[in-house]
Amino acid sequence: MLKHLILGGSALAFSMVAQADEIATQTSLPAPWVATDGAVIDFTVLRKGKPFGSHVLTFERDDNGKLEVTTDVDLQVKFGPITAFKYRLDSVEEWIDGQLVALNGKSNNDGRKGEVVAQAEGGDLLVDGTKFDGALPIGTIPSSHWNRLQVYQNQMLSTETGEVLDIDVEVIGDDTVQVGDQMVDATHYRLKSDLIVDLWYDRQSRWVKLAFEVRGQDIEYVLNQLY
Repeated sequence: MLKHLILGGSALAFSMVAQADEIATQTSLPAPWVATDGAVIDFTVLRKGKPFGSHVLTFERDDNGKLEVTTDVDLQVKFGPITAFKYRLDSVEEWIDGQLVALNGKSNNDGRKGEVVAQAEGGDLLVDGTKFDGALPIGTIPSSHWNRLQVYQNQMLSTETGEVLDIDVEVIGDDTVQVGDQMVDATHYRLKSDLIVDLWYDRQSRWVKLAFEVRGQDIEYVLNQLY
């Protein structure tokens, strides 16, 4: 289930340029959000309207401009003292000049474990993962969802297992999202894979919401505050 919650955790660019060119014939690509040092994206995850856990990303940028993105996902379903379901994802991305140059991810999906290690070398991103081993092009975007440009590609690299995830993206259109006591203007996208996942990005290309349905259960990411 959680592989699709994150479309891999929440987010591969074999055809990113070609697809972006096709979309650009209809609309201009949005400028991506530029992460600042110390920024935090903090979501409460709801299951059937009730808190299910958290999905938190933290951003650190060094003096040379390298960006490190840490993702921490912790979800649990409990019935009294009994834990019926548990999921964890821990990943660290490194970006230089807007390109992913390294990724380390580990997941535990209710006992099913996955991992991925990726490193830029020459013109490739070398991936060693539970579901994929091989070389991918520089320009690959992982499935962590914070980078809005992921919706202008048709594949992503899973931060859970290294799997190459095929996606089809539909622009639903303008919408508003509640963040705390604010209503934020946003664009609504629908990512179609084995699961349909809805994503919202605001006018600054900040990721502000995620939602999907699985096995008759509604899952929703509620952003605790703007970043």
